[in-house]
Amino acid sequence: MSLRVGVVGGGISGLAAAWELVQADPGTSVTVFEGSPQLGGRLRRAPVAGALVDVGAESVLFRRPEAVQLIKELGLGDRLTHPAPVGASIVSGGARWPMPKGTLMGIPADPDSVSGLLSPAEVERARHEVITGPTGGDVAIGRLVEERLGPAVTDKLVEPLLAGVYAGHSRAISAESAVPSLYAAGLAGTSLLEAAREAVAPSQGATADPRPVFATLQGGLGSLPGLLAEALVAKGVEIHLGTMVRRLSGGPGAWTLTTGPTIDEVSWTFDRVLVATPGAPAARLLRTVAPDAAAPLSRIDYASMAIVTFAFPGPVDEPFAGSSGFLVPPTEPLSIKASTFSSVKWPWLAETRPDLTFVRASLGRHGEEATLQRPDAELARLALADLGHVLGVALPAPVDVHVQRWGGGLPQYGVGHRGLVGEVRAGLPPTLEASGAAYDGVGIPACIGSGRAAARRLLTG
Repeated sequence: MSLRVGVVGGGISGLAAAWELVQADPGTSVTVFEGSPQLGGRLRRAPVAGALVDVGAESVLFRRPEAVQLIKELGLGDRLTHPAPVGASIVSGGARWPMPKGTLMGIPADPDSVSGLLSPAEVERARHEVITGPTGGDVAIGRLVEERLGPAVTDKLVEPLLAGVYAGHSRAISAESAVPSLYAAGLAGTSLLEAAREAVAPSQGATADPRPVFATLQGGLGSLPGLLAEALVAKGVEIHLGTMVRRLSGGPGAWTLTTGPTIDEVSWTFDRVLVATPGAPAARLLRTVAPDAAAPLSRIDYASMAIVTFAFPGPVDEPFAGSSGFLVPPTEPLSIKASTFSSVKWPWLAETRPDLTFVRASLGRHGEEATLQRPDAELARLALADLGHVLGVALPAPVDVHVQRWGGGLPQYGVGHRGLVGEVRAGLPPTLEASGAAYDGVGIPACIGSGRAAARRLLTG
């Protein structure tokens, strides 16, 4: 009799877990439940001016193996593509400055390399790192950097880079979880500048890694969930969309998932279950059967954000040409926190629609939900005004606009996050697992790795 596994959540983590289950043991019977009408979580495409473009995550780290490996296992390796070799910038003092090279999450290996973006006094402060001793444990990465190198390095360098990952604030994000090498330096009482020099050394000089840093799929990264789902169905996996799992009951080896409305409940029985939903819904499901896991899981906070995509008339031209976009520190008087000049960054998109220029702007940081409490049209006008302000030009009227809201889309890795994740996993009974962005990383490769690792634990546990 084949092993029956229920996967709750059809984001990329849950889908990757289902793939691992049927790859590792083709006899496993796998059923995936997704409460929304579509798969993929933060991987999504939407039509803008007649073209399907990414309105969620748009790329993966090419040098991290999980996503690229999965894409190749699906036979999609020939669709991998990379950004154009153009740089991005950081906004400071109302001006755009080239993205510094040779940094570790904003920590410069050479403080002189950030002159201009930082004032002479701020560079001088960074050059004279203050080391007061070991941290004694996890700390907020922004506070660690501020104490060592001065507040400007945190505000103008670390903040915009971390905001692009977590939509959060660096003075609240765990150093241990976000930048382990800097956490290790803090714990040991050694130099952050030296840690940055050691980290960037392999990317410089004659022995530098020649591989691109980022990658996507031609047609958009948001096409991956659908392609993966097709492969899963071909292997016998059942996928139920619009099917919310309302209750998890039973015990090890005999789990019951309950779906459907109260007056028409449906029960599904499984030998093993993997919960691959965000923290709050996962905690609700686990509250009865795994209270020691549900309690810490419910403490993970989430940030909401929105992505506004514009389609401007005409091919790429000034002011977008020659740049892939910019990041905005929270010290700037702007609502947008970043913009990507998609038609410049992704050659496949420019080739698909050479008559248009696609540009994305993202809004929303943790604790700043007021920015998002506007109708879509007003949010789009705000993003367009900020975009024009940064570029210093009056932009043409877009031919189309799309607003994608990601309510509670990004988990916040607070100080002590790794210990919290350890509590969650220690509180899970045998044959029950959890995976997703809440645990070991918010990027797409990390989510894929989380799902596949949880699936392996289910098979061997």
